[in-house]
Amino acid sequence: MRASLIQFEVRPDDPVAARRERAAELVRRQRGSDLVVLPELWPVGAFAYESFAAEAESLDGPTAAAMAAAARDAGVWLHAGSVVERAADGTLYNTSLVFSPSGELAAAYRKIHRFGFDKGEAVLMGAGAEPVTVRLPDTTLGLATCYDLRFPELFRALVDAGAQVFVVPAGWPERRRDHWTLLARARAVENQAYVLACGTAGTHAGVGQAGHSVVVDPWGEVVAQAGAGEEVLVADLDPARVGKVREDFPALKDRVLR
Repeated sequence: MRASLIQFEVRPDDPVAARRERAAELVRRQRGSDLVVLPELWPVGAFAYESFAAEAESLDGPTAAAMAAAARDAGVWLHAGSVVERAADGTLYNTSLVFSPSGELAAAYRKIHRFGFDKGEAVLMGAGAEPVTVRLPDTTLGLATCYDLRFPELFRALVDAGAQVFVVPAGWPERRRDHWTLLARARAVENQAYVLACGTAGTHAGVGQAGHSVVVDPWGEVVAQAGAGEEVLVADLDPARVGKVREDFPALKDRVLR
């Protein structure tokens, strides 16, 4: 199973429409991959709080339409990162979208843990309520977003729902980059699952981004890692390895607290 993580640079001077067009083209170039991943809030920038309301859209809005078409054209499963979703009642959510190779919306996940400590995303957006998994032909994805990575109980719930591969789009700050890799590896080790952690490059609203997207295997080994700039990180996954690691070292069977 080939995964392509697009470490997209949110260029401050690009209008949102231009970002959509560029992201769609990058997705189309990944034909031959099975799964393509974009980062968190790439249409607007994870720290561009003042733009959230103006750029919010529905789940059938312009970003979803562009990503559905790109997934269909490339013939890939596409985790299209996340968008600022405006729900029917006006509430904003940080919502991840997953499209099938036919361009159908297969899943939407509203970020549960909002970042900001009583400001920014934490006050501007509603919180999701439910873990979300997506069944692919060869594996099951568990969805999480950025700050969620710090909350292991979410990943346990995803494992209980059948997840074997965690997909974590993010807009992770450069100043906490060491935590990014550390936590990605921790979630892989403790859950004996692959982690595909896809971040952004560049700067969002003055906040430098960590980049360094990473693919971690179920034993906690780094399979591939990007640098700081925009790039596409490609890694081959073996879905059978998850079951093999869990069978050879059956730590999950010894769980007591649920």
